[in-house]
Order: sequence, then structure tokens, then C-alpha cells
Amino acid sequence: MKMERCLSFVIYRPVLDHYFRSTSNDSEDTVLRFITCQSLWSQIKSETEQIQEDMNKQLLDNLVSFLSRSHSDFQEKTTEWTSRMKFREIPTAALVLGVNVTDHDLTFRGLSDVLQNNITPYVALLEAKDCPGIKNLMQKLMGQLMNCDIDVDSLEDEDCVQVSQNKIRCSMPSLISWYESVTKKTDSETPSEKRNSSSRHWQSPPVVVVFKDMESFTTKVLQDFIVISSQHIHELPLVLIFGIATSPMIIHRLLPHSVSSLLCIELFQSLSCKEHLSTIIDKLLLTSHFPFKLGEKVLQVLINIFLYHDFSVQNFIKGFQLCIVEHFYSQPLSVLCCHLVDIKKRVYSLSHDQCENIRRLPSFRRYVEKQESGKQIELLTNDSFLKEETEKLLEDLHVYHENYVSILRCLHVFTSSLPKYPLGKQIRELHCACLENQVWETNEYESSLQLARMLNKTDLVTMLQQCVEILVSSSGKEFDKTVKHLKEFLTQFQNLEASEASQEQDVSVSSQKELQKKTDLYHLQKTLLELKESRRSKKLTKFEMLRFEVVDYIDRLVRKYLVPAGDRTLHEIVYFNAATVLRGHLNAAPRTALHTALNNPHWYLKNEALKCDGGGISNKAPDICIVYKLHLECGRLINLVDWLEAFSTVVTAAEEPNGDAASSDQVDDIIHARFIRAVSELELLGFIKPSKQKTDHVARLTWGGC
Repeated sequence: MKMERCLSFVIYRPVLDHYFRSTSNDSEDTVLRFITCQSLWSQIKSETEQIQEDMNKQLLDNLVSFLSRSHSDFQEKTTEWTSRMKFREIPTAALVLGVNVTDHDLTFRGLSDVLQNNITPYVALLEAKDCPGIKNLMQKLMGQLMNCDIDVDSLEDEDCVQVSQNKIRCSMPSLISWYESVTKKTDSETPSEKRNSSSRHWQSPPVVVVFKDMESFTTKVLQDFIVISSQHIHELPLVLIFGIATSPMIIHRLLPHSVSSLLCIELFQSLSCKEHLSTIIDKLLLTSHFPFKLGEKVLQVLINIFLYHDFSVQNFIKGFQLCIVEHFYSQPLSVLCCHLVDIKKRVYSLSHDQCENIRRLPSFRRYVEKQESGKQIELLTNDSFLKEETEKLLEDLHVYHENYVSILRCLHVFTSSLPKYPLGKQIRELHCACLENQVWETNEYESSLQLARMLNKTDLVTMLQQCVEILVSSSGKEFDKTVKHLKEFLTQFQNLEASEASQEQDVSVSSQKELQKKTDLYHLQKTLLELKESRRSKKLTKFEMLRFEVVDYIDRLVRKYLVPAGDRTLHEIVYFNAATVLRGHLNAAPRTALHTALNNPHWYLKNEALKCDGGGISNKAPDICIVYKLHLECGRLINLVDWLEAFSTVVTAAEEPNGDAASSDQVDDIIHARFIRAVSELELLGFIKPSKQKTDHVARLTWGGC
């Protein structure tokens, strides 16, 4: 049930209030944790919305530009529109959004808002599940455009929609008549009314029809709609937008050439979901603006679900939200997971019990063991001294995060530019490697250093310049000397080019003169062998020595600042590391849930009367639960007659025997009907199937415990 409460908060915030208040003893502490959690999530939510808006801005701007060109052609009746009208082509945008279908709704909502706010109020979003036929499609289309609700079951004529007190037939001529009446009404308004009403929308605005999941639409529905629309394109400024999850080639697979030739298609590509995820991680996790952090295993769980299940950024964000709720619920000291300016106030308001919670933290116990005996006694007995030390440690942890992010970005500049990616190409992969253990002890890190020591001068200079920019813009206060040192490296590289050029020229001239002196074959061979041997055993050039210095310096920065978070004192306060708990919440186990519901119905129904001890079967349980428990006692084949008798015995166990034969027959019929229904439900759930060996038997499909 705790899992259900967590997941419910993904949609309903009031559940969080109940989640905290109904399960905690310290009300004051719980309220503060609730407020902190709520405030943190509000900040993260606004940040994610801004990120998504920025990432979709270019795509939406391109679509608006496309609509603008299509509409201007219609409005001005130019030669291009006349020729298009002659060929009956419909302006169509093929919007490739990727396979992360669960994220498409957010993009379409943003697109609809932009279009309705700036271009046209006539936007219809259609889904395949609502449009099994052309009649349903026209109903849905006209219902959305006319802002009226459609209830097919309540209409006598399924070809009509109810608008005010009138029924309008769902057809393209009716839609054109409605559009002409609406636009004429706008033209007849006074100049002031017209200015106010059309300030956001264009004159004679286009009608935009969005097919959110084009692959799911049946071919016949799409063909019929496109053919009908193309015949009226000169009367209605229609624009189609196809939402595509796979490939633009799906248009030609679904539509024959005779139909696809009626579309004037322009392709639009959104950013990949992996790029979107990298941006989310970069802005939410690799920043010191948010005190809450994810541990390596937890982050890996979320990334694995993203990569191997659905590619959904929205589900990743919901999982991140679930981590916040679980952390603030399960960690009593999460009240200290706040911004730096609030740490002092909250630390000094800690109660004695909370001080004891700090002393129980594994990282704090390791810290105490390293101190001298006098300080150990103070930390373990004096709450005031503990609070002072806790404040310092939390401030150090905040500084660690600032420095960690900056050096991580610098290291990523080097590793992402290598010909191979031992530590991964994405910064999230490098971040996971640094969180897991001391990254400099891994073979992948050693391979990266070896490759970095073979980089050319141009790449090294570019990387150093990027590192300088990162550290200069960093909020860390310890990087002044580091920036100065990196700039010195850049200066040395600039001074190196001229000196190396002249040195190489002198060497080549002297070697040529030496070769010219030795004219006989013996001396010539001897000289060549000496030159070859000198090249093998020659000392490193100034550039190579400087390159080694740069790589070694970056290595020292990594060893100093990229210490795993698990080695920092009090990391448990801000890091959520319960990967097992998160995996249990997010990884669905439907068979386990079904077994629990059918075997222990009191668990979900909250009815203690259904609880049975010793593996018994209550006659008050739902019929499907009784049938399920009985089927667990059977073998591979189940005799339906024996099963019915056992079911009847359980159901009538608490009933008094009835002497009336007619009444008894009626009761048997009712029990028989209940049994048939329960068995049908069990078959629907996949626990049994009819057997071809014996007609009066069914085969059991599930075995073993859950």
C-alpha cells in the first residue's frame, strides 16, 4: 500500500500530505519535511517544464513557420496555391517524435497551445482509438472544432453532432459551411472588436488536424479522409500534422501513391529522447542548485528502465519524483536536505532524537572513529557540539557538490573527445562511474589517460579552453589557481609552436649535411642505422612533455575532487540510495499482485472477515478467490465436476440444509452459474485453458510460488 501512495502522488499532491501525516509520530518534524519536499519538487517541476519548453521551442517555431507559409499561400491566392489547388494537394507536416510514445502528449499539448494562442483557434487532436471509421473521425473532428461534447450512444443519428439545440451532419460540406459562417462573422465585426478578437489569430485562420498516432490509424480511414479533404481544399484552408513514432516511410506504407500524392509533405524531426534525458540529468542532477541527489544504483535503475523499457523522459521524471517522496518519507534527517542558506537554522533546531539519528548514520560513525578521543566523546555526548560539527560537515558537502560538478564536466570534455569512449560518451555514464567507486582505479580510466596522452596539439588546446570556460563559470571558489594553471598551459602551447618548427628545421638540415658527407655505401648504411636508433631512443619532445604534464594535472584534479559521494560524511541526508525499494515500486510484478489479490483478498479489500489462518478458504470470499484457491490444490488437468463440487461445498459450508427440493435445485443453479462465471474470469486472467484431451477438464497454466 505504501507503493500505491507513492505512485498516487505522481498525479495527486494531496496524497503526499496523507502519506506523511498518517504514518509519523513527530508531527512538527513531519510537517517540516513535507514542506521541504513540496518546495523542492515545485522547484524541480518548474525547471523540468522550462527545459522541455526550451527543447521544443525550435520544433514549434519551425511548425509555425510552415503553417505561416501554407496559410499565406491560401490567403493571397498566389500562383503556388493555385497550382497546389489544381493538384488538390494538402499541406502536411510529418512530425517524427520517436518511439517514446508516452512523451508525445506533452509535445502535442504544447503544439496545440502555441497554435491556439498565436495562429488559429481551430485545432483538432485525433487519436486512432477514437476514430475506428471515417464517421467517427468526422464526428470527433467537428466536435472539437465546434467546442461541443460528443456522446455517440446518446445520438439517434451517428452522422450528426449536437451544437446548441441543432444537429449538424458530420460531413465535409457541413464543416465548410460552418467555417465560412464563422469567418464571415469575424469579418462583420466592428474594427475595435475585430482588432481584439484577431489580435492573436490570423485572418481566415487555417484548420489544423493533428493525427497524434498515425501508425495506429487504419489505412482506409486515412485514405478516405485525405481523398475527401483534397476535393475541398480550395474552400477550406486545411493543414494536416502526422505524429510519427517510427519513420516517415510509414506514410508511404500506409497510403498508396494515388493518395500520398495528394499531400504536400514537409518533414520535421524532434530531438531524440536520449538527448532530452541527458539534458534533464544535466540540469537536475549535475547542479548544486538542488540539494537532493540520487545514488549510483538508484540512478542506474531509472536509466535502465528508460533504455530498456520505454525511452520515456516523463516516466524518468516521475521516477525521480518518487525518489524524492520516498527519501523524505523514510529518512528522518531529510529535513536537513535543504539549501545552504537554511542549513544553520535547521541544524540548531534539531531535537535530541534527531541528534541520535545523526550519530547512527554509518558515514558519521566512520567520521567519529577517525577523530581523537576527546572529540569523539564530545560528538557522542554533547548535542550542541554535534550541531556545530553537523553544520560544518553539511557546508563541506555542499562545497563538494559544487567542485564535483565542475571537475566532472572538465573530465567529460577529455573523455568525450577520445577516439574511443572507455568511460562512456554521455556525461551521465561518467557520473555513474564516479559515484560507484574511485574512478581513477578503474581500467577504463587508465585507458582514457593513455588515449589522452596521444592527443594532438589542436585537440588539447581546444579541451583546455573548454575547461577554463567551465571553471570560470563555476560557483566553486577553489578554482582560481586551477584556472591560472590551465591558462599557463595554453600559453606554453602557443610558445611551443615557433620553437619546435625552428628546431625541426635545424635537425633536418644537419642530418642532410651528414648524409652528404658519407658517400660510400658502408658509411651511408651506418649513418642510416644510427639515425634510426636515435629516433627509437630519443628523448621526449617539449610538446610530448607538456602533453604529459597536462594529462597528469587533470588526473590530480580528478583524484582530488571526484571522490565518490559514499565516502563523504552525512551523504545519507541528501542522497537516496534505496535502489531495491525503488525497483520494487517501478518494476511491475503482475503475477505476484494477482496471486496476492486472489489468495489473500483481505489484503486489498481491508475486510478481516475474509482472513483465513492455516490455508483455509472462507465462504465469504469472492467466488473467483474460492475457485483460485481450489485450483492451486489440483494437478495439470482439473476435473470441472470435482471442481464444482468443491466450490459448492465451500460456498454452502455455513448454510443450514434446506428440505425443499425445488428451492434446493434453484440454489444449485445459482451456485452453478457463479462457478461458471468465476472459472471464465480465471481463464481470462490466464490461469487455465480448455483441454483438448478431455472435454470435461481444463488445463492449469501456472505453477510454483510467487
